[in-house]
Amino acid sequence: MILLLAQAPSFEGRWLGVLNVGANKLRIALRFEPTPTSGFSVVMNSLDQSAADIRAERVAIDGRTATMEFPQIGATIEGTLSEDGSTIKATLRQAGASLPITFSRGEAELPRRPQEPKKPYPYDAIEVTYENAGVRLAATLTLPRSEGPHPAVVLLSGSGSQDRDETIMGHRPFLVLADYLTRRGIAVLRADDRGVGGSMGNPATSTLNDLAGDALAGIAYLKSRKEIDPARIGIIGHSQGGLVGAIAASNSPDVAFLVSMAGAGLPGDQVVLRQIETLLRSAGQPPEAIAETLALQRRLFEILKTETDDEAAFRKMLAELPEPARRAKEAELRMMTSPALRSFYTTDPASVLAKVKVPVLAINGELDTQVAADENLSAIAAALARGGNKNVTTVKLPGLNHLFQKAKTGAVSEYGSIEETINPAALKTIGDWIAARVQR
Repeated sequence: MILLLAQAPSFEGRWLGVLNVGANKLRIALRFEPTPTSGFSVVMNSLDQSAADIRAERVAIDGRTATMEFPQIGATIEGTLSEDGSTIKATLRQAGASLPITFSRGEAELPRRPQEPKKPYPYDAIEVTYENAGVRLAATLTLPRSEGPHPAVVLLSGSGSQDRDETIMGHRPFLVLADYLTRRGIAVLRADDRGVGGSMGNPATSTLNDLAGDALAGIAYLKSRKEIDPARIGIIGHSQGGLVGAIAASNSPDVAFLVSMAGAGLPGDQVVLRQIETLLRSAGQPPEAIAETLALQRRLFEILKTETDDEAAFRKMLAELPEPARRAKEAELRMMTSPALRSFYTTDPASVLAKVKVPVLAINGELDTQVAADENLSAIAAALARGGNKNVTTVKLPGLNHLFQKAKTGAVSEYGSIEETINPAALKTIGDWIAARVQR
């Protein structure tokens, strides 16, 4: 809902500001769009993060002051327009932090992405569709032009709604990965996530098991094509996709191998707690404030794990919050009780990985601040070993972040400003490992 208190036409247009978060700088873009009722709606983009086209659910304009609420990310922005209409001096509030930011009119120049392939490709790229339990999925299949039948992989994206290229901060990692592997003679199927692009389905109501079913539907489609060798089809999953791939591999003999790129070996709630702590530290929050935030988040996760009724869980979690924060956090808590996030927070990857018997490559970047390399690679290796899987390779790649870019700190804020999409060492590690297992 958009609440309009007054009209301020001079807010109209595109604005760009730079947010200082510790040693990092994040570019924040706002777009004020007139509405039929003579007010404004506001769309925010964090150009150096994965926060794209986030629409404010409430916009209040009072003279030269604008207040915008973004419950989806638990943030509010309050700003005052200068008398000449050229700047907005504002404060962004999120996760207990209040950060100043000044917006000026204009748009950011997009950085170069030199690794993206250019047409014409030396292989065939075909638009295809297939179904899983009535849900139609739209995808691109890239096929080598050499004589088949070819080995193949299905690519699985990380959490959130992703397109088939896993587009994030101006990068298209799956486009680059598919291009690299197809040039090496490996066919690649990459699909839009549910509810994205040409794919049907509701991502909020889709569990990890549903997504694993989508992956197996992709494998079934590949098996139906004469260009593909049905005995040499594997899965590559990035971040959450690594866990989804493990679920698929544990449920079907059709998966020949699994590559986990920055996949979690620890439960989802532990991964998120680590992410929150890293974010707050980088934002310069004092230790006592970080401890308080983490304690609250642990209580919320405990409620989610023990209370199976969604509405009851929502009410109990809401009651844990201080009164001023409840309205801003309602949308976030509703999302936590959705089937999608519930399954992520409550699934223990160790129990899944122990059932995976196919060859596994697990790689992680040394500087990954979202899925910490050492603890998650160790957990993955231990779980696979407990299940008796001896065909396991784990690799920590030096100097790389969660997206496998060469990075300075590994902070999320760096992703968009780095021109490299996937470091050549990561591509080669994946390509060489797969080639060694599919060669005839």
